[in-house]
Amino acid sequence: MKKRFTEEKIIGFIKEAEAGLAVDALCRKHGIGSSTFYKWKPEFDGMDVSHAETILSR
Repeated sequence: MKKRFTEEKIIGFIKEAEAGLAVDALCRKHGIGSSTFYKWKPEFDGMDVSHAETILSR
């Protein structure tokens, strides 16, 4: 199944939330569910794009 969002975009979403955008507003803006965001957050939080690509390519 093709992923809708790249690791780079997911990390960008998390950074937007860290910058102060409300999670509900962020999810509406990007068309994702809040449960999806909260699933991604522990997986990608604190990563940069190159680190995420390395881990997920295994």
